[in-house]
Amino acid sequence: MLDIKRIRENPDELRDGLKRRYHDTAPVDALLACDQERRTLVTRVEELKSRRNAISREVGQKRKAGEDTTVLQNEVRAMGDTIAAMDQQIREVDERQSALLLSIPNIPCPTIPTGPDADSNRVVRIIGTPPEFDFTPLDHVALGERLGLFDLPRATRMTGSGFPLMLGAGARLQRALIQFMLDLHTEKHGYTEMLPPFVVNRDAMRGTGQLPKMEDDMYHCERDDLWLVPTAEVPVTNYYREEIIDRPLPIAFTAYTPCFRREAGSAGKETRGILRVHQFDKVEMVRFVDPATSYDELELLVSHAEDVLKTLDLHYRVIELCSGDISFSAAKCYDIELWAPGQKGWLEVSSCSNFEDFQARRANIRYRDADGKPRFVHTLNGSGVALPRLVIAILEQGQQADGSVRLPPAIVPYMNGVDRLTPA
Repeated sequence: MLDIKRIRENPDELRDGLKRRYHDTAPVDALLACDQERRTLVTRVEELKSRRNAISREVGQKRKAGEDTTVLQNEVRAMGDTIAAMDQQIREVDERQSALLLSIPNIPCPTIPTGPDADSNRVVRIIGTPPEFDFTPLDHVALGERLGLFDLPRATRMTGSGFPLMLGAGARLQRALIQFMLDLHTEKHGYTEMLPPFVVNRDAMRGTGQLPKMEDDMYHCERDDLWLVPTAEVPVTNYYREEIIDRPLPIAFTAYTPCFRREAGSAGKETRGILRVHQFDKVEMVRFVDPATSYDELELLVSHAEDVLKTLDLHYRVIELCSGDISFSAAKCYDIELWAPGQKGWLEVSSCSNFEDFQARRANIRYRDADGKPRFVHTLNGSGVALPRLVIAILEQGQQADGSVRLPPAIVPYMNGVDRLTPA
Protein backbone atom coordinates (compact mmCIF):
# COMPACT_ATOMS: atom_id res chain seq x y z
CA MET A 1 0.00 0.00 0.00
CA LEU A 2 1.25 3.45 -0.87
CA ASP A 3 1.45 6.45 1.46
CA ILE A 4 -1.57 8.73 0.94
CA LYS A 5 0.56 11.73 1.96
CA ARG A 6 3.09 10.87 -0.74
CA ILE A 7 0.30 10.59 -3.31
CA ARG A 8 -1.31 13.86 -2.17
CA GLU A 9 1.97 15.76 -2.40
CA ASN A 10 3.09 14.26 -5.71
CA PRO A 11 0.20 12.63 -7.60
CA ASP A 12 2.12 12.73 -10.87
CA GLU A 13 4.67 10.29 -9.43
CA LEU A 14 1.91 7.71 -9.05
CA ARG A 15 0.37 8.56 -12.43
CA ASP A 16 3.74 8.10 -14.11
CA GLY A 17 4.32 4.86 -12.19
CA LEU A 18 0.96 3.46 -13.28
CA LYS A 19 1.64 4.49 -16.87
CA ARG A 20 4.95 2.62 -16.73
CA ARG A 21 3.00 -0.43 -15.55
CA TYR A 22 0.52 0.11 -18.43
CA HIS A 23 -2.13 0.48 -15.75
CA ASP A 24 -5.20 2.72 -15.71
CA THR A 25 -4.49 6.05 -13.97
CA ALA A 26 -8.14 6.78 -13.13
CA PRO A 27 -7.74 5.45 -9.55
CA VAL A 28 -5.37 8.35 -8.82
CA ASP A 29 -8.09 10.94 -9.42
CA ALA A 30 -10.62 8.86 -7.50
CA LEU A 31 -8.21 8.55 -4.59
CA LEU A 32 -7.42 12.27 -4.55
CA ALA A 33 -11.14 13.11 -4.62
CA CYS A 34 -11.71 10.71 -1.75
CA ASP A 35 -8.83 12.20 0.19
CA GLN A 36 -10.12 15.74 -0.33
CA GLU A 37 -13.62 14.73 0.73
CA ARG A 38 -12.24 13.18 3.90
CA ARG A 39 -10.10 16.19 4.75
CA THR A 40 -13.06 18.52 4.23
CA LEU A 41 -15.27 16.40 6.47
CA VAL A 42 -12.62 16.15 9.18
CA THR A 43 -12.09 19.92 9.13
CA ARG A 44 -15.83 20.53 9.38
CA VAL A 45 -16.18 18.05 12.28
CA GLU A 46 -13.31 19.69 14.14
CA GLU A 47 -14.94 23.09 13.66
CA LEU A 48 -18.27 21.78 14.94
CA LYS A 49 -16.64 20.16 17.95
CA SER A 50 -14.85 23.40 18.76
CA ARG A 51 -18.10 25.34 18.44
CA ARG A 52 -19.94 22.75 20.57
CA ASN A 53 -17.31 23.01 23.29
CA ALA A 54 -17.60 26.78 23.30
CA ILE A 55 -21.39 26.62 23.59
CA SER A 56 -21.11 24.02 26.36
CA ARG A 57 -18.90 26.40 28.31
CA GLU A 58 -21.43 29.15 27.71
CA VAL A 59 -24.21 26.87 29.01
CA GLY A 60 -22.24 26.34 32.21
CA GLN A 61 -21.74 30.05 32.71
CA LYS A 62 -25.41 30.85 32.11
CA ARG A 63 -26.50 28.12 34.52
CA LYS A 64 -24.32 29.64 37.22
CA ALA A 65 -25.99 32.98 36.52
CA GLY A 66 -29.44 31.39 36.71
CA GLU A 67 -30.23 32.08 33.06
CA ASP A 68 -32.27 29.88 30.70
CA THR A 69 -30.07 27.56 28.56
CA THR A 70 -32.75 25.65 26.65
CA VAL A 71 -31.90 27.16 23.25
CA LEU A 72 -28.17 26.58 23.70
CA GLN A 73 -28.67 22.99 24.89
CA ASN A 74 -30.84 22.27 21.86
CA GLU A 75 -28.09 23.68 19.67
CA VAL A 76 -25.50 21.43 21.36
CA ARG A 77 -27.69 18.35 20.83
CA ALA A 78 -28.24 19.27 17.17
CA MET A 79 -24.51 19.70 16.70
CA GLY A 80 -23.94 16.29 18.30
CA ASP A 81 -26.31 14.69 15.82
CA THR A 82 -24.56 16.46 12.93
CA ILE A 83 -21.13 15.37 14.18
CA ALA A 84 -22.30 11.75 14.54
CA ALA A 85 -23.65 11.79 10.98
CA MET A 86 -20.43 13.29 9.64
CA ASP A 87 -18.32 10.77 11.58
CA GLN A 88 -20.28 8.04 9.80
CA GLN A 89 -19.56 9.77 6.47
CA ILE A 90 -15.86 9.81 7.36
CA ARG A 91 -15.93 6.08 8.10
CA GLU A 92 -17.56 5.43 4.73
CA VAL A 93 -14.99 7.60 2.97
CA ASP A 94 -12.21 5.78 4.85
CA GLU A 95 -13.53 2.45 3.56
CA ARG A 96 -13.58 3.74 -0.03
CA GLN A 97 -10.11 5.22 0.33
CA SER A 98 -8.74 2.01 1.85
CA ALA A 99 -10.24 -0.07 -0.96
CA LEU A 100 -8.64 2.23 -3.54
CA LEU A 101 -5.25 2.13 -1.83
CA LEU A 102 -5.37 -1.67 -1.62
CA SER A 103 -6.13 -1.89 -5.35
CA ILE A 104 -3.25 0.31 -6.55
CA PRO A 105 0.07 -1.45 -7.31
CA ASN A 106 3.48 -0.33 -6.14
CA ILE A 107 5.38 2.39 -7.99
CA PRO A 108 8.14 0.83 -10.12
CA CYS A 109 11.73 1.69 -9.27
CA PRO A 110 12.95 4.41 -11.69
CA THR A 111 15.97 2.34 -12.76
CA ILE A 112 14.14 -0.73 -14.10
CA PRO A 113 13.46 -1.09 -17.84
CA THR A 114 10.20 0.34 -19.14
CA GLY A 115 8.08 -1.99 -21.24
CA PRO A 116 4.71 -3.73 -21.40
CA ASP A 117 5.72 -7.38 -21.00
CA ALA A 118 8.50 -9.95 -20.74
CA ASP A 119 9.88 -9.00 -24.16
CA SER A 120 11.22 -5.82 -22.53
CA ASN A 121 13.02 -7.61 -19.70
CA ARG A 122 16.81 -7.25 -19.57
CA VAL A 123 19.30 -10.10 -19.33
CA VAL A 124 21.72 -9.12 -16.55
CA ARG A 125 24.08 -12.09 -16.70
CA ILE A 126 24.37 -15.67 -17.90
CA ILE A 127 26.28 -18.12 -15.72
CA GLY A 128 27.84 -21.30 -17.06
CA THR A 129 27.35 -22.89 -20.44
CA PRO A 130 24.61 -25.20 -21.68
CA PRO A 131 25.49 -28.89 -21.56
CA GLU A 132 26.45 -30.47 -24.86
CA PHE A 133 25.00 -33.83 -25.86
CA ASP A 134 26.02 -36.32 -28.54
CA PHE A 135 22.44 -37.60 -28.47
CA THR A 136 18.99 -36.05 -28.65
CA PRO A 137 18.19 -34.88 -25.10
CA LEU A 138 14.88 -35.93 -23.58
CA ASP A 139 12.52 -33.69 -21.68
CA HIS A 140 11.76 -34.24 -18.00
CA VAL A 141 8.51 -36.07 -18.75
CA ALA A 142 10.27 -38.81 -20.70
CA LEU A 143 13.13 -38.92 -18.20
CA GLY A 144 10.80 -39.04 -15.21
CA GLU A 145 8.76 -41.87 -16.68
CA ARG A 146 11.86 -43.85 -17.67
CA LEU A 147 13.41 -43.41 -14.21
CA GLY A 148 10.16 -43.93 -12.30
CA LEU A 149 10.40 -40.56 -10.54
CA PHE A 150 6.72 -39.62 -10.58
CA ASP A 151 3.30 -41.05 -11.33
CA LEU A 152 1.11 -38.35 -12.82
CA PRO A 153 -1.79 -40.55 -14.03
CA ARG A 154 -2.44 -41.84 -10.51
CA ALA A 155 -2.04 -38.34 -9.07
CA THR A 156 -4.65 -37.07 -11.52
CA ARG A 157 -6.98 -39.91 -10.59
CA MET A 158 -6.86 -39.06 -6.89
CA THR A 159 -6.89 -35.25 -7.11
CA GLY A 160 -7.08 -33.86 -10.63
CA SER A 161 -4.49 -32.44 -12.99
CA GLY A 162 -1.76 -30.19 -11.70
CA PHE A 163 -1.04 -32.02 -8.43
CA PRO A 164 2.13 -34.09 -8.90
CA LEU A 165 3.00 -37.34 -7.16
CA MET A 166 6.74 -37.86 -6.74
CA LEU A 167 7.83 -41.46 -6.27
CA GLY A 168 10.92 -43.34 -5.09
CA ALA A 169 14.10 -41.55 -6.11
CA GLY A 170 11.99 -38.62 -7.31
CA ALA A 171 10.54 -38.10 -3.84
CA ARG A 172 13.99 -38.58 -2.30
CA LEU A 173 15.51 -36.02 -4.68
CA GLN A 174 12.80 -33.49 -3.89
CA ARG A 175 13.35 -33.93 -0.14
CA ALA A 176 17.13 -33.82 -0.54
CA LEU A 177 17.01 -30.55 -2.46
CA ILE A 178 14.79 -28.92 0.17
CA GLN A 179 17.20 -29.94 2.94
CA PHE A 180 20.22 -28.85 0.90
CA MET A 181 18.76 -25.38 0.29
CA LEU A 182 17.70 -24.87 3.91
CA ASP A 183 21.17 -25.88 5.09
CA LEU A 184 22.83 -23.53 2.59
CA HIS A 185 20.71 -20.54 3.60
CA THR A 186 20.99 -21.13 7.35
CA GLU A 187 24.61 -22.26 7.63
CA LYS A 188 26.24 -20.13 4.92
CA HIS A 189 23.92 -17.17 4.32
CA GLY A 190 22.85 -16.53 7.91
CA TYR A 191 19.08 -17.03 7.67
CA THR A 192 16.95 -18.27 10.54
CA GLU A 193 14.81 -21.24 9.54
CA MET A 194 11.06 -21.01 10.07
CA LEU A 195 8.40 -23.68 9.61
CA PRO A 196 5.23 -21.59 9.28
CA PRO A 197 1.56 -22.55 9.01
CA PHE A 198 0.48 -23.69 5.56
CA VAL A 199 -2.84 -21.82 5.87
CA VAL A 200 -3.23 -18.12 6.65
CA ASN A 201 -6.06 -15.68 7.30
CA ARG A 202 -7.37 -12.90 5.11
CA ASP A 203 -5.35 -10.19 6.86
CA ALA A 204 -2.12 -12.06 6.15
CA MET A 205 -2.97 -12.42 2.45
CA ARG A 206 -3.89 -8.75 2.28
CA GLY A 207 -0.69 -7.75 4.04
CA THR A 208 1.61 -9.18 1.37
CA GLY A 209 -0.59 -8.04 -1.52
CA GLN A 210 -2.16 -11.31 -2.69
CA LEU A 211 -5.58 -9.93 -1.76
CA PRO A 212 -7.67 -8.46 -3.16
CA LYS A 213 -6.07 -8.50 -6.63
CA MET A 214 -5.18 -12.21 -6.92
CA GLU A 215 -8.08 -13.74 -5.00
CA ASP A 216 -9.20 -15.89 -7.93
CA ASP A 217 -5.75 -17.51 -8.17
CA MET A 218 -5.74 -18.70 -4.55
CA TYR A 219 -7.27 -21.68 -2.76
CA HIS A 220 -9.82 -20.46 -0.21
CA CYS A 221 -11.23 -22.53 2.67
CA GLU A 222 -14.53 -20.66 2.80
CA ARG A 223 -15.90 -22.21 5.98
CA ASP A 224 -13.00 -20.87 8.05
CA ASP A 225 -12.05 -17.97 5.75
CA LEU A 226 -8.51 -19.33 5.57
CA TRP A 227 -6.24 -19.59 2.54
CA LEU A 228 -3.71 -22.21 1.48
CA VAL A 229 -0.38 -20.42 1.19
CA PRO A 230 0.60 -19.52 -2.41
CA THR A 231 4.15 -18.95 -1.15
CA ALA A 232 5.97 -18.93 2.19
CA GLU A 233 6.39 -15.19 1.63
CA VAL A 234 2.90 -14.73 3.08
CA PRO A 235 3.28 -16.32 6.54
CA VAL A 236 6.94 -15.34 6.95
CA THR A 237 6.41 -11.65 6.09
CA ASN A 238 3.37 -11.57 8.37
CA TYR A 239 5.51 -12.80 11.27
CA TYR A 240 5.91 -9.14 12.27
CA ARG A 241 2.46 -7.91 11.24
CA GLU A 242 1.13 -5.15 13.53
CA GLU A 243 4.47 -4.97 15.33
CA ILE A 244 7.38 -2.60 15.84
CA ILE A 245 10.46 -4.77 15.35
CA ASP A 246 12.69 -4.59 18.41
CA ARG A 247 15.74 -6.26 16.85
CA PRO A 248 18.57 -4.80 14.76
CA LEU A 249 18.06 -4.93 10.99
CA PRO A 250 18.46 -6.76 8.69
CA ILE A 251 16.48 -9.80 9.78
CA ALA A 252 16.49 -12.83 7.48
CA PHE A 253 14.23 -15.89 7.51
CA THR A 254 14.11 -18.92 5.25
CA ALA A 255 11.23 -21.36 5.10
CA TYR A 256 10.07 -24.42 3.23
CA THR A 257 6.38 -24.78 2.39
CA PRO A 258 4.25 -26.44 -0.22
CA CYS A 259 2.62 -23.74 -2.35
CA PHE A 260 -0.90 -23.79 -3.77
CA ARG A 261 -2.10 -21.76 -6.76
CA ARG A 262 -5.07 -22.14 -9.06
CA GLU A 263 -3.20 -20.80 -12.10
CA ALA A 264 -2.82 -23.57 -14.62
CA GLY A 265 -0.68 -21.92 -17.28
CA SER A 266 -1.32 -22.02 -20.98
CA ALA A 267 -2.62 -25.06 -22.78
CA GLY A 268 -0.36 -27.46 -24.63
CA LYS A 269 3.16 -28.64 -24.01
CA GLU A 270 3.84 -26.16 -21.20
CA THR A 271 1.42 -28.00 -18.91
CA ARG A 272 2.95 -31.45 -19.48
CA GLY A 273 4.70 -33.19 -16.62
CA ILE A 274 5.57 -31.15 -13.54
CA LEU A 275 6.36 -27.85 -15.24
CA ARG A 276 3.24 -25.89 -14.29
CA VAL A 277 1.26 -27.26 -11.38
CA HIS A 278 -1.23 -26.18 -8.72
CA GLN A 279 0.89 -27.58 -5.87
CA PHE A 280 4.66 -27.30 -5.65
CA ASP A 281 7.42 -27.13 -3.04
CA LYS A 282 9.55 -24.05 -2.53
CA VAL A 283 12.20 -22.73 -0.18
CA GLU A 284 11.71 -19.01 0.40
CA MET A 285 13.93 -16.22 1.70
CA VAL A 286 12.47 -13.11 3.37
CA ARG A 287 14.43 -10.10 4.59
CA PHE A 288 13.31 -7.17 6.76
CA VAL A 289 15.75 -4.33 6.07
CA ASP A 290 16.55 -0.66 6.63
CA PRO A 291 15.08 1.47 3.81
CA ALA A 292 18.48 3.12 3.28
CA THR A 293 20.07 -0.19 2.27
CA SER A 294 17.19 -2.10 0.72
CA TYR A 295 18.52 -2.09 -2.85
CA ASP A 296 21.93 -3.34 -1.71
CA GLU A 297 20.04 -5.99 0.25
CA LEU A 298 18.18 -6.98 -2.93
CA GLU A 299 21.47 -7.69 -4.70
CA LEU A 300 22.55 -9.77 -1.70
CA LEU A 301 19.28 -11.70 -1.80
CA VAL A 302 19.77 -12.46 -5.50
CA SER A 303 23.29 -13.70 -4.79
CA HIS A 304 21.91 -16.13 -2.20
CA ALA A 305 19.43 -17.57 -4.70
CA GLU A 306 22.19 -17.79 -7.31
CA ASP A 307 24.43 -19.61 -4.86
CA VAL A 308 21.98 -22.51 -4.84
CA LEU A 309 22.38 -22.93 -8.59
CA LYS A 310 26.13 -22.30 -8.61
CA THR A 311 26.64 -24.92 -5.91
CA LEU A 312 24.61 -27.36 -8.00
CA ASP A 313 26.70 -26.40 -11.07
CA LEU A 314 23.66 -25.53 -13.18
CA HIS A 315 23.50 -23.23 -16.21
CA TYR A 316 21.26 -20.23 -15.49
CA ARG A 317 20.66 -16.56 -16.20
CA VAL A 318 19.45 -13.52 -14.24
CA ILE A 319 16.76 -11.27 -15.71
CA GLU A 320 15.77 -7.78 -14.58
CA LEU A 321 12.01 -7.45 -15.05
CA CYS A 322 10.55 -4.45 -16.84
CA SER A 323 7.89 -2.12 -15.45
CA GLY A 324 5.02 -3.99 -17.10
CA ASP A 325 6.15 -7.43 -15.92
CA ILE A 326 6.87 -6.91 -12.22
CA SER A 327 4.37 -8.17 -9.67
CA PHE A 328 1.65 -6.05 -8.07
CA SER A 329 3.62 -5.41 -4.86
CA ALA A 330 7.18 -5.15 -6.21
CA ALA A 331 9.17 -2.02 -6.97
CA LYS A 332 12.00 -4.01 -8.55
CA CYS A 333 12.38 -7.70 -9.35
CA TYR A 334 14.96 -10.09 -10.72
CA ASP A 335 14.00 -13.49 -12.11
CA ILE A 336 16.49 -16.33 -12.17
CA GLU A 337 15.96 -18.87 -14.93
CA LEU A 338 17.47 -22.32 -15.42
CA TRP A 339 18.24 -23.77 -18.83
CA ALA A 340 16.19 -26.87 -19.65
CA PRO A 341 17.64 -28.63 -22.72
CA GLY A 342 14.64 -30.93 -23.15
CA GLN A 343 12.29 -27.95 -23.11
CA LYS A 344 14.71 -25.98 -25.29
CA GLY A 345 14.04 -22.97 -23.10
CA TRP A 346 14.51 -21.18 -19.80
CA LEU A 347 12.50 -21.98 -16.67
CA GLU A 348 11.97 -19.43 -13.90
CA VAL A 349 12.98 -20.88 -10.52
CA SER A 350 13.31 -17.69 -8.49
CA SER A 351 11.87 -14.19 -8.29
CA CYS A 352 13.72 -11.80 -5.98
CA SER A 353 11.84 -8.59 -5.20
CA ASN A 354 12.19 -5.36 -3.27
CA PHE A 355 8.76 -4.19 -2.12
CA GLU A 356 10.15 -1.09 -0.38
CA ASP A 357 7.53 -0.18 2.28
CA PHE A 358 4.54 -1.35 0.22
CA GLN A 359 3.92 -4.57 2.16
CA ALA A 360 4.99 -3.03 5.47
CA ARG A 361 2.26 -0.39 5.20
CA ARG A 362 -0.37 -3.01 4.41
CA ALA A 363 0.77 -5.21 7.29
CA ASN A 364 1.81 -2.33 9.61
CA ILE A 365 5.36 -3.59 10.13
CA ARG A 366 7.69 -0.96 11.58
CA TYR A 367 11.11 -0.56 13.15
CA ARG A 368 12.70 2.26 15.15
CA ASP A 369 15.16 4.53 13.40
CA ALA A 370 18.30 6.00 15.02
CA ASP A 371 16.15 8.58 16.81
CA GLY A 372 13.78 5.94 18.14
CA LYS A 373 10.96 7.00 15.83
CA PRO A 374 8.80 4.20 14.36
CA ARG A 375 9.26 3.89 10.58
CA PHE A 376 7.97 1.41 8.04
CA VAL A 377 10.51 -1.29 7.29
CA HIS A 378 11.38 -2.42 3.76
CA THR A 379 10.61 -6.04 2.92
CA LEU A 380 12.30 -8.28 0.36
CA ASN A 381 11.66 -11.83 -0.65
CA GLY A 382 13.03 -14.35 -3.07
CA SER A 383 12.63 -17.99 -4.00
CA GLY A 384 15.63 -19.90 -2.84
CA VAL A 385 14.55 -21.80 -4.98
CA ALA A 386 11.34 -23.31 -6.38
CA LEU A 387 10.71 -26.97 -7.03
CA PRO A 388 9.89 -28.92 -9.15
CA ARG A 389 11.50 -26.79 -11.87
CA LEU A 390 14.84 -27.24 -10.16
CA VAL A 391 14.27 -31.00 -10.49
CA ILE A 392 13.45 -30.52 -14.18
CA ALA A 393 16.73 -28.68 -14.81
CA ILE A 394 18.77 -31.25 -12.87
CA LEU A 395 17.21 -34.07 -14.90
CA GLU A 396 17.54 -32.39 -18.27
CA GLN A 397 21.01 -30.87 -17.76
CA GLY A 398 22.38 -34.03 -16.12
CA GLN A 399 21.02 -36.68 -18.50
CA GLN A 400 23.46 -39.17 -19.99
CA ALA A 401 23.49 -41.19 -23.20
CA ASP A 402 22.71 -44.42 -21.33
CA GLY A 403 19.43 -42.96 -20.02
CA SER A 404 20.73 -42.22 -16.53
CA VAL A 405 20.97 -38.80 -14.87
CA ARG A 406 24.14 -37.64 -13.16
CA LEU A 407 23.32 -35.75 -9.96
CA PRO A 408 25.21 -32.61 -8.90
CA PRO A 409 27.96 -33.59 -6.41
CA ALA A 410 26.62 -31.14 -3.81
CA ILE A 411 23.37 -33.08 -3.51
CA VAL A 412 24.92 -36.56 -3.27
CA PRO A 413 25.38 -36.48 0.54
CA TYR A 414 21.66 -35.72 0.85
CA MET A 415 20.90 -38.73 -1.39
CA ASN A 416 22.71 -41.19 0.91
CA GLY A 417 25.60 -41.35 -1.54
CA VAL A 418 23.55 -41.91 -4.70
CA ASP A 419 25.24 -39.92 -7.49
CA ARG A 420 23.24 -41.14 -10.46
CA LEU A 421 19.60 -41.93 -11.18
CA THR A 422 19.16 -45.04 -13.29
CA PRO A 423 16.15 -46.72 -14.87
CA ALA A 424 14.44 -49.18 -12.55
